[in-house]
Amino acid sequence: MAKKSKAVVLFGPTAVGKTGMTEALFSRSAEIINADSVQVYRGLDIGSAKPDERLRKLIKHHLVDIRNPWEQYTAGDFARDAEVLIPEIESRGKLPLITGGTGYYIKQLVYGPSSAPQSDAAVREQVKREIEEKGSAWAFQYLSLIDPISASRIEPNDIYRISRAIEVYRTSGKALSSYAVSSSPRDDIDFVLICLVRDKSELVERIEKRVDIMFEMGLYDEIKKLFRAGADSSWPAMHAIGYKEFIDAACSGEASIRTIRDDIIRASVQYAKRQMTFFRSFATCRFFHPDDLDGIASYLKLRDICLDSFNA
Repeated sequence: MAKKSKAVVLFGPTAVGKTGMTEALFSRSAEIINADSVQVYRGLDIGSAKPDERLRKLIKHHLVDIRNPWEQYTAGDFARDAEVLIPEIESRGKLPLITGGTGYYIKQLVYGPSSAPQSDAAVREQVKREIEEKGSAWAFQYLSLIDPISASRIEPNDIYRISRAIEVYRTSGKALSSYAVSSSPRDDIDFVLICLVRDKSELVERIEKRVDIMFEMGLYDEIKKLFRAGADSSWPAMHAIGYKEFIDAACSGEASIRTIRDDIIRASVQYAKRQMTFFRSFATCRFFHPDDLDGIASYLKLRDICLDSFNA
């Protein structure tokens, strides 16, 4: 019998400290498969807290800067790409390390897709036109009526997933949340799931600090460059926190930089709360504080992953 592939999945809410912990523990042993839905986009660097050039030289990263910001990249795309990368990374004597905070990406890879019906092009186009006419706020409110469970799991500015949920309802007459997702991880890959957690007050403080650093690093200039390239609300990437707030401000013509900064912090805190609710649905996950390097290393060893055994 062929030996199972093994991969570590390291995830947690925004600003929890995934990057620092990854560098401290995995810099010699792993190659990273990015599971952040914003870092896949070219040109969205500061607002997505994309790993810098130094870190990407230290640890090889995959699925970063692979799409233009006007292109879609779905959970299904991610799962298919990651499935190809895992054995490739193992063949080089490295540990596949999937890390990020996009729960839908991770869930589809680890548990497989739901049993919801396939996309219908005609219905999808109809829903798209309706949202363009009535706006994203209407779309989220409508979803909250027809499928409140999905609405509680989806970002209000995530037009792609809102559209998909409405499309499923229009196609089948059933809520997307009513379709089953396997409660057991797939059996062809041994996934070791680790979620990083912090106290709420500690996490909020880190989010505030991260947003301030983003502005100091030139987030506003990054946004202006995207606007000059034609960015607007039709680009999937521009629905991400840290970017959407500038789109909203441009549309209203009223918000100040201070207001945008506060809006980004507020949205990030709310998103982190939803992320943790979602992550707790992973039945086989173990939770650690990012500073507990010894505890994480001991757990990995218990799961037959000795970090010193990989090629440096």
